[in-house]
Amino acid sequence: MNRFRDHIVSLPALLRELYPVFVEEARRVVAQSSLHTMQRLHLIGCGDSYMAALAAELAFEMIAGVPAEPQNAMTFARYAAEFVPTEGVAVIGISVSGGVSRTIEGVLRARKRGMCTLAVTSASHTPIAQAAEHIATTRVPDLPTPDGVQVPGARSYIASMLMLYALALAIAEARGHHTSAWHATLAAAAEATEATLTQCDAPARALAEQTRHAPVMVFCGSGPNYATALFGAAKVLEACGDHTVGQDVEEWAHLQYFAHTDATPTFLISAYERDASRAQEVKIAMQTIGCRVIEVSPQPDAALRTAPYPEVFAPLVMGIPLMLFAAYRAEVKGETYFRGFGGGRSIEGGGGISRIRTSQIVV
Repeated sequence: MNRFRDHIVSLPALLRELYPVFVEEARRVVAQSSLHTMQRLHLIGCGDSYMAALAAELAFEMIAGVPAEPQNAMTFARYAAEFVPTEGVAVIGISVSGGVSRTIEGVLRARKRGMCTLAVTSASHTPIAQAAEHIATTRVPDLPTPDGVQVPGARSYIASMLMLYALALAIAEARGHHTSAWHATLAAAAEATEATLTQCDAPARALAEQTRHAPVMVFCGSGPNYATALFGAAKVLEACGDHTVGQDVEEWAHLQYFAHTDATPTFLISAYERDASRAQEVKIAMQTIGCRVIEVSPQPDAALRTAPYPEVFAPLVMGIPLMLFAAYRAEVKGETYFRGFGGGRSIEGGGGISRIRTSQIVV
């Protein structure tokens, strides 16, 4: 039984359930805060939460008209927070568990300097919720596995992105912008993910079989789908422990272009909007030097063809085939998720020896 796939196929129903709830939650938060008056946003998080921040940057800028800067929490907390101008600046800390030390630290440092702070987290009692002035809750209904197996994050990532998109729309509404068309598009995400699941399930399994012996894989995307590239690489790493690289399309042309290829599986993720011309150029370069290019796009000839969906919200849909690939790769290789937390790895104590949730907080 493929536990990870079970979570992936639950995503359309989850989107249908969460969309109206998150929209109202976002409107409540914006109405009770000064978010809609902010001149700049900093979106901070770690792991999947950082990727959700990257995915949402374009939505805040295009829809709400607010410049947004996604940063990993370590960079913001330890290197940027003390230098960021405070007037008209809000910091949104994203943490599903609400207990990630670095993100809490970033929120505390921002609040200490007088910036508006918002926690996007699963519950109002989490540590990051207590650290921030405002809270947008992203509680996701449990989907327990019968044997208690911990599964790579899928539902929580989708929920974090959905809340960030809902916040962008709520800020836009508070600023007097028309958002009905954007809402209709976001509400249609469930249908787009459902169609993508149907189209990509069998091809993803076939690719997992065909590439089972590949020692390394590269995932490339631009704009919001740079987040998708990082996320795809992360899911393969979590599911199988394989070496993966998440890269920006343009940076691939400056870096991986010179690597030994050996038919390296290289996933090229493109929404075919702002990124279209550069993605096509880089695709030719990838093929010419011997990469095995696996295109993830709405194009008819894509190896993993997604349903057409606007680039601004595309990470909701385009991560689906990459998660399926990761789930099937773990299955065909007989791998245990998260390396079974063995070899010195541990989940106890909020992150084990990595101390994700017990690291010293410096304020």
